[in-house]
Amino acid sequence: MAKLSLFDRRRRRVRTALRSVSSGKPRLSVHRSQQHIYAQVIDDKDGKTLAAASTLDKDLKDKGNATREGAAAVGKAIAERAKKAGVSAVVFDRGGFLFHGRVKALADAAREGGLEF
Repeated sequence: MAKLSLFDRRRRRVRTALRSVSSGKPRLSVHRSQQHIYAQVIDDKDGKTLAAASTLDKDLKDKGNATREGAAAVGKAIAERAKKAGVSAVVFDRGGFLFHGRVKALADAAREGGLEF
């Protein structure tokens, strides 16, 4: 068996913990790259994406790509789109990313936008 990177070990640990506490809630999954940040609300029962937002969206492109301001704009947008899809409570899946900087800014903005987690 190949040795997993620290990132992959963190991601597995986070996902395993989420499965035990999710109780059927959709998952707010975050991916952070060097240039952009992406967020999706995923229903794992049906395997469907209910809402998505990223700094690549046309209305969010001018907010700043690799900045906290851009991440906050994505957080507000994902909260708005999730509400429109009928989702008010989610579990936050940070993947293997540490909860600070852009990931924390996105989470705080999503909470301010009305998502509960």
